Amino acid sequence: MFDHIGIVVADLRVAGRFFTACLAPLGYRLLADFSQPDGDGRYVYGSGGPADPFFVVAHGMPTFWRAGNVAGSAPDHLAFQAPSREAVDAFHRAGIANGGRDNGAPGPRRSSTPYYAAFLIDPDGNNVEAGHRGP
Repeated sequence: MFDHIGIVVADLRVAGRFFTACLAPLGYRLLADFSQPDGDGRYVYGSGGPADPFFVVAHGMPTFWRAGNVAGSAPDHLAFQAPSREAVDAFHRAGIANGGRDNGAPGPRRSSTPYYAAFLIDPDGNNVEAGHRGP
């Protein structure tokens, strides 16, 4: 299990609108806004539980980056658990309405267990998935 995951984006405000909208149906909300007037900074998303993992969206040069690293140059794949099929559908609609592109409409997927998922391309080219396991 992970503690947190972070991605670096080209435009923090654009990414913030996208993730705030599409993560809300999954039960994740903006927990902290560390954005700066110059556009650098970060947003922290999570469910708010004391030991729950969280997700960071940042703009600016992270301390662990090397010279030449650029946001969106090597897209990430992020998969979030959804509480229901309806939440997957709402994730997909909200993402499309807030700058995302369809990368797989909501529907059943091949898996060892029943899995219903949707895929979006975020404004930086990352593949963002929401999925629900079960009927």
